[in-house]
Parts: sequence; structure tokens; C-alpha cells
Amino acid sequence: MGLSIGLVGKPSVGKSSLFKALTMVDVEIASYPFTTIEPNKGVGYVRVLDPGFEFNVTSNPKYGFIKGKYRFVPVELVDVAGLVPGAYEGRGMGNKFLDDLRQVDALILVVDASGSTDEEGRFVGAGNYDPSKDVEFLINELDMWIYSILERNWNKAARLDVQKVKPKEEILGEVLSGLNISKEEIKNVLINLDLYDKVMQNWSDDEKKLFAKKIRETKKIVIAANKCDVPIAKENIEKLKEKYKDMGVMHCSAESEIALKRADDMQAIEYIPGEGSFEWKDKSKLNEKQIKALEYIQKNVLDVYGSTGVQNILDMVVFDIMKYIAVFPGGVNKLADKEGRVLPDCFLMPQGSTALDFAKAIHEDFAKHFIKVIDVRTKKMYGKDYILKHRDVLEVVAGM
Repeated sequence: MGLSIGLVGKPSVGKSSLFKALTMVDVEIASYPFTTIEPNKGVGYVRVLDPGFEFNVTSNPKYGFIKGKYRFVPVELVDVAGLVPGAYEGRGMGNKFLDDLRQVDALILVVDASGSTDEEGRFVGAGNYDPSKDVEFLINELDMWIYSILERNWNKAARLDVQKVKPKEEILGEVLSGLNISKEEIKNVLINLDLYDKVMQNWSDDEKKLFAKKIRETKKIVIAANKCDVPIAKENIEKLKEKYKDMGVMHCSAESEIALKRADDMQAIEYIPGEGSFEWKDKSKLNEKQIKALEYIQKNVLDVYGSTGVQNILDMVVFDIMKYIAVFPGGVNKLADKEGRVLPDCFLMPQGSTALDFAKAIHEDFAKHFIKVIDVRTKKMYGKDYILKHRDVLEVVAGM
């Protein structure tokens, strides 16, 4: 599937609800700490304007689905158990769950925007806790987790550095293996901190901690300000956006999204994830309580914020923060594959990817025998170094 995104947060902030809202996978949801004992994995979908409408055809995705004018493209989601202060030292469920985050490409940090739960996840009443404290301690947990990995392996790594067996970025890359951090990123951090030429045995504890912090900053993190439907949440969300504007903050109401998707599945309403309204189709399929709940969601969430924020946070992570683009294989003369599926595939590619990268993503043989790509919209031809654009529809021509 490629991209993997982790959901992290303290207990009782609605993290499992957000996971369910994104995936509609049934997970245990309860308002007590450590509901999630093993990490849940599921599939969420980022939203892309489908190009089929430009060609007057209806796309038939091999993976994902079409709803309205959008194609929903799959990404892996991992819901990790709630963290409490000191998790890196083994408190709560301890290091196991931090280790579950090793392989994810980005993190959605879920906080309770209503300020209803303290740092341990205990209910204290709306407005009685500052949600920015959640961000601070969760970031600190991640920093200290990386620092603890360094500490466990420091003596051996420092000896290798003294012996000049290999460059620092390779030594530290092996220590931090599994974190999805490249040697180039490690080298850049070392250079920026003026540590590249300093013998590791002479690093101070503060320098190690600063290095750990800067390594953590290479991981993309976005804040999901959940429970935005609680009145006091709006003020807290504005404060979070101001304080953490470098990270990205998105309002969320996971419970509202679940309710809307369920009503849509029942065909009581027509709802497209990420939109600011829904259409009634058949109210008779709902009871009075359900109808009132949907009316409440429209008035207190969709009208106030423009969406539930659930779809938008995933789109923000992939397209705005990670800078990925969506690219479609297609033929100039035929948009369907041999099974008759129209525009069946959509590839999520890092920004800056080339036509050759795209050919390789489709199949190694296409890259090996690459000749050119043709833009299906304009019929222009490009070589292997062509830089892909978001929503390109390209035919790969290979000498096979």
C-alpha cells in the first residue's frame, strides 16, 4: 500500500473513535485508559479530484472508491495504544507502543480539544485542562524515546566513531534503524547542530537530547483537535493553531463523522467525506433521536467548521505536510485496462518524483525499458526526468 500513518495520543481523547471514523473498522471504544491493547491496523482514504469527469468517463478503481467527484485512495492507518507521561521509561504500556510507531511515515497526534481529560486520560470536565499540554508531553515522549534508543547503543556507536569505521550518519542510521529516517536526513541534522565533526564520545547529554529532538522533527506530525463539537473547543483550537502553526492543526469530530457515514450507509442521507453538508434522502430509515443527532451535527459542526475535519486531517497529512501527489496511469487512446476498468489505478508519489519513478512504481520492467511518457490531457511527450504534477494522467511508453 505504501504510505503508513500512525495515530498517537493519551488515553480517552477519542483516538480509537478517530481511527474508526477514518476506516469504519469496528474497534473497541471506551472512555478508559488503554482500550487499545494491541495496535489496530486499517485502511483510510485520501481524497483526490477524480480525472474521469474531465474525460466524460466513470472511473472504476482497482483499490479505493469513487464518491461524488472524488476518488478515495487507500493508505494504511495504525492506531497505537494511549500514551501517558513517562511511557518511554516503561510507564503505562511503555516502550512497546512507541516501538509500534517505528515504521509509520507520519503521525496524527490526537488531543481532546474540549479540555475534558487530564494528562492520564481521566475525565475532569470540559474546559478544565489545557490541550496544548497534551502536545507538549507527547512530543517530549517521542523525543525521550529516541534519546533512550541512543543511550542504549551509545558506547558501541561512539567506539565505531573513534575508530572511523564508517561515517557518523551510517553509525547513527544503524542505531536508529527502523525509524524510516535516511542517512541524508541524519547527516543534515548533524551538520545543522555542528556535531558532524565532533567526536561522539565528547557529546554532552544535552547535545544527545537536542540531536534526538531534531531527529524527531524529521517525522511529520499533525495535530487532530478532536471533540470540536463541544462549545469550548473552538477557542482551544484557535490557541492550538497559533501555538503549533508549524505542525498543522485540524479540528475533528470523530463521533460526528461516524454518525454521518452510518447514515450514508443506510441511505438515509447522501454524505461525501470532507464536505460541509449532507443531503437528506430517506428520513424514514432513522428514528427521531438519530435525526436530531444529524441536525445537531449540521448546526454545531459542519456549519461552524465547514467539515467534521476527519477526512481533512488525512488529506492534510498526505498532501500538505508530506507533500505527496496523486498520479494516474492512462492511455492516450484508451483509458481502460484489459479487464475494462476505467482509470483503475492511482499512485501516491513524493513531490519531485520523475516520470522514471512513476514507471518504476507501475512495474520494474517499465522503468527498465522506459522510452517516454505522454500527457493524456495535452498529448505532450516527456522524457524520464519530467517532474510529475498532482493529478497527472500519463501513458508510459516502454520498449517491451
